[in-house]
Amino acid sequence: MEKLKFNISIKAAKEKIWKVLWEDETYRKWSGAFYEGSYAVSDWNEGGKIHFLGPDGGGMNSVIEKKIPNEYMAFKHLGELKDFKELPLTDETNEWSGSMETYRLTQNGDTVDLEVEVDVTEKHVDYFNDTFPKAMDRIKELSEK
Repeated sequence: MEKLKFNISIKAAKEKIWKVLWEDETYRKWSGAFYEGSYAVSDWNEGGKIHFLGPDGGGMNSVIEKKIPNEYMAFKHLGELKDFKELPLTDETNEWSGSMETYRLTQNGDTVDLEVEVDVTEKHVDYFNDTFPKAMDRIKELSEK
């Protein structure tokens, strides 16, 4: 497992960036960088489940490990989804089950630094190194509107 870090500076209030990150309409816009039609189903409460889904009903089931509104969100990824249902763990999903994905907003003068850290398996490093910067650019664009 490798931890990747991505940073971007955004000229917007933390509250606006937070809404862009987690409100359904804007979440769909930036997460589409990974898979067009992506969305999330959750109550968005700490300790609650979250399903990261594609339009075909496949994706990941996770839990919101930690939430500090307008500052920090941490997801622990648990397993896969197929046809909108949680699947039992396999050898492949055991490789990444328990991996973390975190989002941190830090005020830096008149801008906010968004830092994302994500644990990935070796075979997904290139994909995330290519795709996450595109998602970050979308977050910045939506937040600075």
